[in-house]
Amino acid sequence: MKTQTVILVTSIFLTGLMAGIFFTWSNAVKPGIGKLNDVDYLSALQSMNRVILNSAFLIVFVGAIISVALVPVFHFHLYPKNIFWLLILILIIYWVGVFAITVLGNIPLNEILDKRNLSGMNSNDLSLLRNSIEDKWNNFNFIRSISSAISFLLLIISYLLVDK
Repeated sequence: MKTQTVILVTSIFLTGLMAGIFFTWSNAVKPGIGKLNDVDYLSALQSMNRVILNSAFLIVFVGAIISVALVPVFHFHLYPKNIFWLLILILIIYWVGVFAITVLGNIPLNEILDKRNLSGMNSNDLSLLRNSIEDKWNNFNFIRSISSAISFLLLIISYLLVDK
């Protein structure tokens, strides 16, 4: 198998995993913990945000970012065909809709929450903290879900269209 094909297949696999993670958070995790009271919601989100920063997740997250960037590099021989521009579009969608949104949106909200000692906060402060995080975090994650799913599907289409 050619290196360029391995990179494309790896990118499909990793973006698919990331799309599944973001979809699961949007579809089950966040709605589930959204039913909790403020302190339990914030505690659950704080705990999950800390636990997800493990080596397996980081390998998949960073691997998807890198592999999506490498796909057009290793398929540059297709330039100026439309398939090359599709690979560039996928790179832009993934890097803006997943990577940039994560770095500029979700991570700052996670850090705000992580720095808080929830047990020392009163109910009004807990409510204010939740209100400042929950909807923004959910909206950012929705963008990541859509962007990663679109990237995943376009990568599959690209694989089918690339001249082997």
